[in-house]
Amino acid sequence: MTVERIQKGLAVLVGLFVLYTAATGPFEGLIQRALFLALVTALGFALYPLGAGKPWRPVGLAIDLALAVVTLAACAYVVVNYDRIMTELPWATGLDMALTAGLVLAVLELGRRTVGLIFPILVLLGLGYALFGSLLPGPLRHRGFGVDFVTETIFLGDLGIWGMLTGVAATVIAAFVLFGALLLHTGGGQAFMDLAMRLGGRQPGGAAKIATIASGLFGMISGSAVANVATTGNFTIPMMIRLGYPRPFAAAVEAVASTGGQIAPPIMGAAAFVMAEILGVPYLTIIVGAILPAVLFYLSVFMTVHFVAQRRGLAVVPDSEMPDWATILAPRRVLPILAALGGLGVGIWLGRSIATSAFYGIVGLLIAFLATETGRLSPRAMAGKLLGGLEDAGKGMVIIGVLLAGAQVLVSMINLTGIGVTLSSLIVSVAGDSVVLVAVIVGMVCLIMGMGLPTTAAYVLVAAVLAPAMTSVGVDPLAAHLFVFYFATISVITPPVCVAVFVGSGIASTNWLPAAGEAVRLGAVTYIVPFLLLLYPGMLLGGGPLDILEAVAAGLVLVIAVPGLLAGARLHGVRAVDIGLYLVIIALAIYPHPVTPFVALALLAGAYLTRRSQRRRATP
Repeated sequence: MTVERIQKGLAVLVGLFVLYTAATGPFEGLIQRALFLALVTALGFALYPLGAGKPWRPVGLAIDLALAVVTLAACAYVVVNYDRIMTELPWATGLDMALTAGLVLAVLELGRRTVGLIFPILVLLGLGYALFGSLLPGPLRHRGFGVDFVTETIFLGDLGIWGMLTGVAATVIAAFVLFGALLLHTGGGQAFMDLAMRLGGRQPGGAAKIATIASGLFGMISGSAVANVATTGNFTIPMMIRLGYPRPFAAAVEAVASTGGQIAPPIMGAAAFVMAEILGVPYLTIIVGAILPAVLFYLSVFMTVHFVAQRRGLAVVPDSEMPDWATILAPRRVLPILAALGGLGVGIWLGRSIATSAFYGIVGLLIAFLATETGRLSPRAMAGKLLGGLEDAGKGMVIIGVLLAGAQVLVSMINLTGIGVTLSSLIVSVAGDSVVLVAVIVGMVCLIMGMGLPTTAAYVLVAAVLAPAMTSVGVDPLAAHLFVFYFATISVITPPVCVAVFVGSGIASTNWLPAAGEAVRLGAVTYIVPFLLLLYPGMLLGGGPLDILEAVAAGLVLVIAVPGLLAGARLHGVRAVDIGLYLVIIALAIYPHPVTPFVALALLAGAYLTRRSQRRRATP
C-alpha cells in the first residue's frame, strides 16, 4: 500500500468518524476526544513525515512510528479507563506520566511540522512555568506544582488535554470542516468564484474585488486565513497580475480578504464555537454580534480597492473571462448551496446541537447534489467528489485538532498557575481604570501573541490571558472577546510575522515587505473596528435601535473616510484640505457621543456631493 493511499484512507476515516458522530451524537466526552485525537494524530504523522525526501528518513520513520504508537496507547488508555478517570480522580502513576509526556510531545511535534516553532514553544513555556514558576521572583512566582500533579491536570481529567477546546474541535468544529469541504467539492467552490467574478469583475479594480468577494465567501467556511490564501490566491493573484496590477498589491488584497473571512460568520475560523463555549452563551449570540464588524471590514476593503483602482487606473476583467448569469444560477450550482444552508438553518431552528445542525446541512447538500448531478455525472465521478470532500475534511482537521489539543494544554497551565489573572492585574495597574488605555495595551499584546498562529489558536491564547484584563475594567464579555479575537486574527497581516502576506507574496513572486505595507493599508479599518465595539454597544447589534444606528453611522463613516484618507481620494481638491477634512470626520466618528457619528456622516456626504458638483461644472 502506497503512502498516498494510507494518507487518503486515514483522511476518509477521520471524515467518516466525524460524519457518524454528528449524525448519532458524540460518544462520552473523554472517549469522543480521545478517539478524535488518535485519528488526527495518526493522519498527521502520515501527512507530515519527518525527514521526507532526506537520507535520514528511516530514522524519521522510526520516530514517527514511536510517537504514533505512544499517542494511540495514551488515547486507548483514556478510553478504557474512562469511568475510573471521571469518578475516582486517580493519582498519577509512572505509566500515566510516561503516556502524558509521549502524548504532549507528539502533539507539539505535529504542531511544529504544521505551523512552525512558535506554537510548541509557547506550550512548552506554559509547562515550564507550571513546573518551575515557584523559582521566579516577584508577582510571577507561584507556589509550584510537581510532575505528578501536572500529569493529573493534563491527562487524568477533563481540564487538561481532554478539555473543552479539544471537545469543541472533536465535535462542532470538525462537523463544520466536513460541511465546508463537502460544499466546496460538490460545486460550491466554483459557484463562489463565478459569483465573485460576476459581481466584482466589471467595476474599477475588478480583479481585486473578485479576490475580495471570493476570499470572503471561502473564508466564511474555512478555518485558516493562510489556507484560504493558498486556495483562492492561486486563481485571483495570477489574474490580477495578468491584468497589470502591481504584484505587492495583488498579494496584499488576497491576504487581507482571506483574513477577513476569519472574522465573518458563521464559522469565524472556527473561533465562534470556542468563544460560545468559553463565554457560556448560545452560538447565535456570537455570530449576531460579529455581523456588523464583518460587514464593515469588507466594505472598507472594497472602498480601499475602489479608491486605489481609480487613482492607478487598474483594469477591469474582460468580458470574455466573465461567466454568464445562466451558468451561475443553474440549479446544479445553486441548489446544493441553498439546500446545505437550509438544512443548517432547520437544525438550528429545531434547537438541535450545532454539530447535528451541520449534519442536517450535509444531508440537504447531498440530496441536492444527487438530484442535480444524477444523469449528468457518472456514479463513479459523483462518488469521487464526495470522497474528495471527506479526504480534504480529514486533512483539514489535523491542524485544528492538534492545535486545539496543544492550546488546551497551555490553557490548563494558565488556569493552574493563575498567570492570566496576574498579567491582567499588571495591565490594569499600568493603565488604571482607563478602558481605552487598557484596550490599546491589550490590542498591541494581542498582535504580538497572535503572530505566527492560526486564528483559533491565537484567539484561545489571548482570550485566556488578556480578555480578563478588559472585563475587569467593565467591558462587556462578548465585546472583550471579540476585541482580542480581531486583534489576534489580523496579526497574520501585520508585520513582521504576517503569515498570510508571506503566502500571498510567494504566489505573486514578490517581496513580502511592500506587500505587508499594502496589506496594512487595505486592512486599516480592522485596527479601528475593535475599538468601536467598546465605544458603541450597538456594534454588537444590542441595545436599542438608536444604539445600532449610531454604530452603523460611525462604521460607515470610517469605512469610507479611512480608505479615502489612505488612498488619497479627493473631497475638496486641495490635498491639505482633504487631509484635514478626513481627520475631522474620523475624529467625530470615533468620539463616543450620540450625535457625533451622524454629524460625521453628514459632513462626509456633504463633502462628497460638493466635490461631485464641482466635477460636473468643470466638465465641458
